[in-house]
Amino acid sequence: MSEVTREQAQQRASQIHAFHAELELLERQQVLSLNDSQRQRLGEHHQRLLERFSQQLDIDTSARSEQLSLGMRVASLFGALAFACALFFLFYRFWGLFNTPSQVAVLIGSSVASLGLTLWLNQVDRSGYYCKLAALLCFTAFVLNLSLLGQIFNITPSDKALLPWGALALLLAYQCRLRLLLVAAIACLVAFIAARVGAWGGVYWLSVGERPEHFFPASVLLLSIPALLSQQRWYGFAATYRIAGLLCLYIPLLVLGYWGESSYLPWSASSIELLYQTLAFVLSALGVAAGVKFAHSDVRNTSLVFLLLYLYTKFFDWWWELLPKYLFFLLLGLISLLLLVLLTRWRRQLQGGV
Repeated sequence: MSEVTREQAQQRASQIHAFHAELELLERQQVLSLNDSQRQRLGEHHQRLLERFSQQLDIDTSARSEQLSLGMRVASLFGALAFACALFFLFYRFWGLFNTPSQVAVLIGSSVASLGLTLWLNQVDRSGYYCKLAALLCFTAFVLNLSLLGQIFNITPSDKALLPWGALALLLAYQCRLRLLLVAAIACLVAFIAARVGAWGGVYWLSVGERPEHFFPASVLLLSIPALLSQQRWYGFAATYRIAGLLCLYIPLLVLGYWGESSYLPWSASSIELLYQTLAFVLSALGVAAGVKFAHSDVRNTSLVFLLLYLYTKFFDWWWELLPKYLFFLLLGLISLLLLVLLTRWRRQLQGGV
């Protein structure tokens, strides 16, 4: 058996269950019938495959176990958040009782110990739930480590702290296959890039949000990562990069479309707003088309949401003060119905081309 990830094995198990359900339906409808020998060989093959997946990757082989796994994921997430909060408040509760060498030793020791625990659990925990919990705790300890060390030695806060935070979150995300830490790493990366771009433009790094254009370089980088580097071994990582990249593009476009004064462009505010509103419509429409063409549902859905958001905000600008409120919402409903008809026709055309 070739090497597969836990997510791929779980998807294969779901396909096997769906296949048997469809086979039973086809036999009842007398469309297809297998003889006893074929049925036995097929059942034995699938049973061996599921047992191998279950032993090696600890996947769910039944609907009940899948429901329990969902509860385990929720429990591990809340447990990680609870332990992180406990660690944070524990440090601040007893911090003044230690001298400086003890504080440094506790900070470094907690980070190293939590990292070691995470790496050990990654080797022994086949389910991955305990490893992911420890990874989140390790990241929290590291963030507290740098923050409190900066306070101890009176170091001026800097955006450079985002780099080690993001690097550790990225390494743990790929090691433990944890998308939540990938989101944390992306957030650190986006904040650092925006802060650096702002610093080059003469803006203090904590005031990075005053210029939404600072986030455009991060958007280009995030959208390029899944296109240039294969993410097939890590389930959902490529979609996470694409969604984050689109958010770094669409949200600044929305802000700049109504706040032209925040732009670097040396034009009037009305001209800047018109430019970015036009770009917002064009780029979101291209995003929908690209998502459909390349079968990226994440790109299609994210772009469609922002396309509708841009459209409805313009309707609000045009008609809210001119029309009675009942007529305004009636018009929005009719336009939504028209969009539904157009999308339905597009969907049928795509189905006809398959």
